[in-house]
Amino acid sequence: MIRLPTGLAILCLALSAFAAEPFDDKFRQLDELLPTPNTIRNASGAPGHAYWQQRADYTIRATLDEAKRAISAAETVTYHNNSPDTLSYLWVQLDQNIYKADSDARTASTVPSRDAWAKARGDDDESNFQGMRFEGMRSIIESRTFDGGFQIKGVHGADGRPLKYVINKTMMRIDLPQPMKPGSRFSFKVEWNYKINEAKVLGGRSGYEKFDEDKNDLFEIAQWFPRMAAYYDVTGWQHKQFLGSGEFTLEFGDYDIQVTVPSDHIVASTGVLQNPDAVLTAVQRERLKQARTASKPVVIVTQKEAESAEKARSKDTKTWHFKASNVRDFAFATSRKFIWDAQGYKKDGTDVMAMSFYPKEGNPLWEKYSTQAVIHTIEQYNKYALDYPYPVAISVNGPVGGMEYPMISFNGPRPTKDKKTGELTYSKRTKYGLIGVVIHEVGHNYFPMIVNSDERQWTWMDEGLNTFVQYLAEQAWEEDYPRARGEPRTIVDYMRSRNQVPIMTNSESLLQFGNNAYAKPAAALNVLRETVLGRELFDFAFREYAQRWKFKRPTPADFFRTMEDASGTDLDWFWRGWFYSTDAVDVSVDGITEYGVSSKDPEVEKAWKKAQRDAEPVSVTVQRNKDLARRVDAHPELKDFYNEHDDFTVTNKDRNKYNEAIETLEDWEKALLKQGKHLYLVDFSNLGGLVTPLVLEIELKGGKKYIERVPAEVWRYSPKKLTKLIVTDEPMVGLTQDPYWETADTDTSNNAWPRKITPSRLELYKTERGKGDLMKDFKTPLKTKDAKEQPKTQ
Repeated sequence: MIRLPTGLAILCLALSAFAAEPFDDKFRQLDELLPTPNTIRNASGAPGHAYWQQRADYTIRATLDEAKRAISAAETVTYHNNSPDTLSYLWVQLDQNIYKADSDARTASTVPSRDAWAKARGDDDESNFQGMRFEGMRSIIESRTFDGGFQIKGVHGADGRPLKYVINKTMMRIDLPQPMKPGSRFSFKVEWNYKINEAKVLGGRSGYEKFDEDKNDLFEIAQWFPRMAAYYDVTGWQHKQFLGSGEFTLEFGDYDIQVTVPSDHIVASTGVLQNPDAVLTAVQRERLKQARTASKPVVIVTQKEAESAEKARSKDTKTWHFKASNVRDFAFATSRKFIWDAQGYKKDGTDVMAMSFYPKEGNPLWEKYSTQAVIHTIEQYNKYALDYPYPVAISVNGPVGGMEYPMISFNGPRPTKDKKTGELTYSKRTKYGLIGVVIHEVGHNYFPMIVNSDERQWTWMDEGLNTFVQYLAEQAWEEDYPRARGEPRTIVDYMRSRNQVPIMTNSESLLQFGNNAYAKPAAALNVLRETVLGRELFDFAFREYAQRWKFKRPTPADFFRTMEDASGTDLDWFWRGWFYSTDAVDVSVDGITEYGVSSKDPEVEKAWKKAQRDAEPVSVTVQRNKDLARRVDAHPELKDFYNEHDDFTVTNKDRNKYNEAIETLEDWEKALLKQGKHLYLVDFSNLGGLVTPLVLEIELKGGKKYIERVPAEVWRYSPKKLTKLIVTDEPMVGLTQDPYWETADTDTSNNAWPRKITPSRLELYKTERGKGDLMKDFKTPLKTKDAKEQPKTQ
């Protein structure tokens, strides 16, 4: 027991009367944030024994009017009520209504602030302002004049009788003549038409592109039919208005689709072509047969054949018939401009035809990389998630920069024409932009086309998870693949920015959409895989999540719980920090104090003390008195024992005392004294608020370096400051926290002890007023993003 003086004891009692600073427990469980487990979604994160989900089957007949750039169609929807609830009405998504004048997306849209416009106008690069002004205003004006949206011609029951319906912007409620009991199904018919938007003008996730040189169009058609809104246990009807960012929440079903197009068009589509004899030539069918077992892509429609088709205009039509089983959506692309190549891939549970469709403007880039990237995606995603179950995987080049649908994706990167030679060439950025977007969009077949999360609510559950696996697949493409999203170091600028919201924010309320929903979740999962869990535990748990929830609808809680359940690790601190807060990682190494274990041997200890004294700087006075005359030097008879020996001389008294002390020690204590260990107390501060494992690179005097990994639980008693004991065999000369930048630490300048100099650059420039003068001003160059955000997938 330590006794305090009376006065100090009274002071301590007085201080205890004040409230202590609230303890911020970074490791408290997520019980107050996650929903209570039940029989539908259990505590392990798996579907419960009472899990259910709805189903919707579609039969659609559609016609493309190429001249008017419009679609007219009719569908029969069969809705299966697998819920335990009785439904008196149905909700249907009318996504094309985003182009109507009264849509929330149009009326609630904003433009950059007046300050932003003024700043752009004053920019040295006048073209920057002109581009901002022209593109921004053009899109706004065109969107207000375009007569878009579904024109619903009728809604009828299977018996032909009209059904009452109410359209609420991008949603339509159909009132049922009789309530749907659990286990029942109901069929209804809808007829509609709509004008197709020009994608490069109005944007969007589908549309047409016109080619002025050959007077042709390329159509990428999606969100083109009234689709059932999802009804599930967590939200009931998911009928949030479509505003553009929050994507689609859909039910699985079977599709029977017939699309009538000009007879010289080639159609790429979700599903399997049912009538190849009617729409393909004998040569094309033979080439497809060869592609099934080919070792590289086989060209089905050559560039020469596509160029020949561009010059003609058939007045006849053909109807392409496709079927798709157990998919949540359906999209297609059509044009006479399409070059088409294909290659089969078969392994384990996957037997797929990978295909690419692209105009001549896509070559020489697309013929070289697209289908190869499709196969690579399936090969890699199968390792980390599940075997690709569908018979087709397609990449289409057109006006949409990047968008996914079951079995088909729309991808934008394309070569540019050299101004001097007129040849199509591509840059390194364009090459890897294509490979990356194909991996990303084809990868979306897994998340969310199969692992069917609610995109309208949680963008990160499909984009973030998919971006993470995309990062893994890119590393398997080639060594030194250009760094993109996924590396923790690429997210630090965002993590220290103020203009952000937690990942767990509704899709339509996200700030910095690409960073929040794509980059940060991908980086977080990389930290979880490489630093927190390790690859073996993480990969098992992540694949378990995909297997549990394939063809089902998981929520964030299901993902969090499955990752903990399958890895055997409490990760609530990780989800709380990375997903529910805007805290950042910033660990500072504040100081180090060295302690040695005293050997008690006077020969050793006095030598150590002498070395410490000799290492002290020499006093200025001593330095300047170097030549000072001393009396003892002039009179040596004044010197005695104490002049010949200093305070570090070992005496017999010292030796005898040491021997007596050693005799009282046990053998293990004697061995510990001989080891000569070095002890260091290292102070750390958590400046960013996000608790994280410590990754310590320790450098010893002899040159050896090694890594010591400390789990995040080291912060559980004190989330702001802590002291760690480090024991070494020889003196430590340096320590660095997070030496590989694997934790997304936002300030590496405070990560080392001793501190390291941070290199940077200053850039000389001339001010407007200083034209013609010597360069005399400095500015720090602006940081730029590694890559532009893709139009949709960012």
